[in-house]
Amino acid sequence: MPTNASKEVDWFLYMIRCGNGDLYTGISTDVNRRLKEHTRNKGAQRLKGKGPLELVYKKLIGSHSQALRVEYKIKKFKKEKKEKLIKGEIKL
Repeated sequence: MPTNASKEVDWFLYMIRCGNGDLYTGISTDVNRRLKEHTRNKGAQRLKGKGPLELVYKKLIGSHSQALRVEYKIKKFKKEKKEKLIKGEIKL
């Protein structure tokens, strides 16, 4: 009998711009839900009190393990490189 655990779920990489201009990078299966959680100060401590928050980048990655790898890579980028990714000047 198949289980929900065996079903593959799509994961997204996203970036949120904080009120002070900082960029936060995360992964989720539901970016809109996650943004609402961040806006309500649920989840990432780094975003608490940093509003208003704006979703500035969202990209379908695929599996959870792929999303974790891409998130790790992007989090090492300098802000200038993240801005180029947001503008579409560079690709993942």
